[in-house]
Amino acid sequence: MPRQARLDAPGALQHVMARGIERRKIFLDDKDRTSFLERLALILEETQTQCYAWALIPNHFHILLRIGTTPLSTVMRRLMTGYAVTFNIRHRRSGHLFQNRYKSVVCEEDTYLLELTRYIHLNPLRARLVEDLKSLDKYQWACHSAILGRRKNPLIPALAKEVPSAEGGLSFSFSSGKGKKQNPVNPVNPACPVEPGSLPGCSTGVKKEKSLAEKTVEDVLQFFGKSLKEARRRYRVFVEKGIKHGHRTDLQGGGLIRSAGGDRASLIGQKKEDREKADQRVLGSGDFVSEILQHANEDADRKKGRNISMAEVISRVCKEFDIKNDELMLDIRRAPYTHARSIISYFSINELDYSGADVAKALNVSRASVSKARSRGEKLIDKDQYLWNLINTS
Repeated sequence: MPRQARLDAPGALQHVMARGIERRKIFLDDKDRTSFLERLALILEETQTQCYAWALIPNHFHILLRIGTTPLSTVMRRLMTGYAVTFNIRHRRSGHLFQNRYKSVVCEEDTYLLELTRYIHLNPLRARLVEDLKSLDKYQWACHSAILGRRKNPLIPALAKEVPSAEGGLSFSFSSGKGKKQNPVNPVNPACPVEPGSLPGCSTGVKKEKSLAEKTVEDVLQFFGKSLKEARRRYRVFVEKGIKHGHRTDLQGGGLIRSAGGDRASLIGQKKEDREKADQRVLGSGDFVSEILQHANEDADRKKGRNISMAEVISRVCKEFDIKNDELMLDIRRAPYTHARSIISYFSINELDYSGADVAKALNVSRASVSKARSRGEKLIDKDQYLWNLINTS
């Protein structure tokens, strides 16, 4: 059975997991873990992707992301490819590090944001990497300790300035949250949703530009109390209550039937569309699954409707930069040529669903060069929206 394409919905919450090939370890020591987190921190900040939860297990990792304008595939390619290269060089090995593709599940935020945050942060305890919750509170390879302020948050980029707090963590003021999506249910008091900016008194009076990682921690804590101390205490109680649930098949994706572990009887009373609609790439109600799949189909139809060959893309871009098509295949590294290759790579892969190998063959370059060019192309197009007209017009 052919594997399904990933669902890459901008602004959606995604639970992402990746394992080592043959279930081998992908983190051999603390230097590996630090290298992975430093790379993740920079990518998250550059792409403005939020990471609500993460946990590093010796042979796999879990991260809970909210995707911005940069596709999940781009974020994960940069993270996993870059880390694999560094890992192989450091440990003098070659070949694949990760097992097949990463797995990603689009999650219904209102229902699952806090549940998944807790579930991911309890992974080290379930894997017996720590003995109990007290040990997990100080465990540096999961975000739980950073949320509690017991450890420095490694997802704050190295260039970000940090202000020590009296509690030994990082001081921060809670943002207003204007324009954000409606918050999930407050786990402490479901009848009383928490409004952004409702945690006064957390500022030290030192104004600084906060990193996205700091703001994301604030987003989590705002569901648990009106002060930093209270929020952390209630968050910890919430996590502690999750220990008894153990491994949860209901958080694996696939609509309500799969989320109920296949137990259809437990869904009696649910709407028909909720009972029947399921997709292993989505975790949520039937309506949510339908909405995500509809957007995915619309996106696929949009790309299909262009019906533009790669040769046509190359011709349009070359014409725009006033260069000849055959010159593009030569090893000319002046700006017009590198820009043209970058834009062709981005459009061909991201908008027209060609593979990296297809683009590499068409441009007579390596797949690694295409990967780098694709990232450059995305930045060029972001700066000059006029370039979209190269493929959006017939």
